[in-house]
Amino acid sequence: MPGVATSHPLGDAVKVSELASDNTESIALRLDDVGVSVDLPRPANVGDQVQGVPYRPVEFRDDDLPTALERAASWLRRTQDWLGEPVDVIAIHLDYDDREGRPYYDVKLLCNDEDLAGAPIALREHLARGSEV
Repeated sequence: MPGVATSHPLGDAVKVSELASDNTESIALRLDDVGVSVDLPRPANVGDQVQGVPYRPVEFRDDDLPTALERAASWLRRTQDWLGEPVDVIAIHLDYDDREGRPYYDVKLLCNDEDLAGAPIALREHLARGSEV
């Protein structure tokens, strides 16, 4: 139910690290079943929704954009070979960091959590064991 606190895989009143900074303190968040704040304004139209997004960013940073993209492509090829199927990538996010001493380009591939955890491999192995019985 929108706006109602329910159980979330991360738990009730979740302790979440502030990943965007070097801060090691945790903060408590009240999340709904989609993993967003229970206080987040919901879309007014019944056909609109805040969706659950099981995707994790994989980051490639470099001062040279083609180099960052080539490393991302190389990682995708290696991961696809390991996974045994294409990696589920929902988006590619390009940003920049103009702070002194930091790589300028920041390329992020938003990849499916299950793929990065090797779930397709485990499923194939499980099915193979089941067919041996």
